[in-house]
Amino acid sequence: MERFPTGSEEERETAVAAASRALQRGGLAVLPTDTVYGIAADAFDADAVADLLAAKGRGRDMPPPVLVSARTTLDALATKVPGYARALVEEFWPGPLTIVCHQQQSLRWDLGETRGTVAVRMPDHDLMREVLERTGPLAVSSANLSGRPAALDADAAEEMLGEAVDVIVDDGASPGGEASTIVDATGGQGRVLRLGALSLEQLNAVLEPLGATLTLDED
Repeated sequence: MERFPTGSEEERETAVAAASRALQRGGLAVLPTDTVYGIAADAFDADAVADLLAAKGRGRDMPPPVLVSARTTLDALATKVPGYARALVEEFWPGPLTIVCHQQQSLRWDLGETRGTVAVRMPDHDLMREVLERTGPLAVSSANLSGRPAALDADAAEEMLGEAVDVIVDDGASPGGEASTIVDATGGQGRVLRLGALSLEQLNAVLEPLGATLTLDED
């Protein structure tokens, strides 16, 4: 495992390049995001995604979300995206909002037991998006062992996952510190599956002028 600082422009470029190369080779990398630190794998490399789940101690029943560098990538990964989801994406991307949609049937990947869906997010973090621009969509889950709090800095991530990853990018403390809010947009009525950095009130403030609202999944 190699750990890379980002204190200068030269260090930052070295870190981005090293993480991108590791991911393109099928390895795992710990990267900073706008919420918490994440563990990343090439979304289209089934072995790498399996390694990501194994590193966290998760099964295939908990597939990771996919991070993208641009809003337009949503339509390359998802289909039948409802209007209310597009309104939320327009307002909150890049940012701490994950949208669960029906996935494009043509995609050649294996994220786990997704039941034909994909969870997509565009992070509000320049370094993370730089990596995404070089690698394409990445499967990214919070950098932690299952059942433990998400890593808010590189030290915590290394303590939990250092033996399982190839690269750790140390960009200091997480600017957000709270996980993204997850919205299920696979039906006519949108549901919040997990409250996080965005509240139900913030989401509905965008949708109510459009005649739509989200409900909170109490399960």
